[in-house]
Amino acid sequence: MFKRMLQAVGIGGPSVDTVLQEGGCLPGGGVSGEVRIGGASGSTRIQRIDLVLIAQVETADDQQGVLEFRRLTVAEDFQLEAEQHTNIPFELPLPWETPITALRGQPLPGMRVGVRTEVAVARAVDTGDMDPLHVEPLPCQLPAIEALFGMGAQLKSADVEHGTLNGIAQEFPFYQELEFFTPPEFSGRINEIELTFVTRADSVDVVLEADRRGGLFTSGGDALGRIHRSHEEAVRTDWTSEIRGWLEAVAQSAGGFFGGGHDSHGKHEHSGHSGGSGIGGMVAAGAAGVAAGAVGGMMLDEVFEGDEEEGDEE
Repeated sequence: MFKRMLQAVGIGGPSVDTVLQEGGCLPGGGVSGEVRIGGASGSTRIQRIDLVLIAQVETADDQQGVLEFRRLTVAEDFQLEAEQHTNIPFELPLPWETPITALRGQPLPGMRVGVRTEVAVARAVDTGDMDPLHVEPLPCQLPAIEALFGMGAQLKSADVEHGTLNGIAQEFPFYQELEFFTPPEFSGRINEIELTFVTRADSVDVVLEADRRGGLFTSGGDALGRIHRSHEEAVRTDWTSEIRGWLEAVAQSAGGFFGGGHDSHGKHEHSGHSGGSGIGGMVAAGAAGVAAGAVGGMMLDEVFEGDEEEGDEE
């Protein structure tokens, strides 16, 4: 939620308050709510109100940026009289590649995905702060995550990388990485595991990357694999067996082994336990610095400024 006086029409301009539905949402689903606007001291012509989906991403040089990946116009060209208030309901569709921001009802540290409201008045655009989204995994995604937890892997961090995965069709130039400490049974052979989902309306690619330790007769380095499933197949898949078998093959092979429905591919190009009560004890996340500037069409830093001020305005 943000509350801001539109500077484009002066001190007496209307305030804007965007309210999202309570609870979680899913990739490929939608989020509903309403934009509440009003309270201007004089008549105001509103040219347009847009809702913009944004995600904080990490760039190739480890900077933090903001990428817009969906825009919806919810109102256009209307007159707001003095002291008039109006509520504009909306249903904002979420793309299938929307990053996950929560697990088991708990937010993933480091994930910043949400809705920004833009109001065009008097030939100027006023931009609000981000309203964060609570995006839970889909039924076709959750079993792979739970399998890693069930094997004793702990979630280390989560972020969104700016770039594309080689050999995999993506709608947007970013992908999410869930990074896990290796399960105890692979300790000493594999350092870390990264899990990425590229989801579509009818299927999901589960992408695995393992940081393999080198030995006397084997080389180290990253091993990569992909498992392609329909949504229904992903729900029925024994992900513990799939992932354990792949990790075992990776740990034993200098070149990696991608059998059993796994495809090898290049990674990217840059332009606890399953029944746990919460994810807090499973996460060890570090804070990344934020740099101002522009990278590949992304506005850096600015969109997320002011989140901390919301409490002062309530």
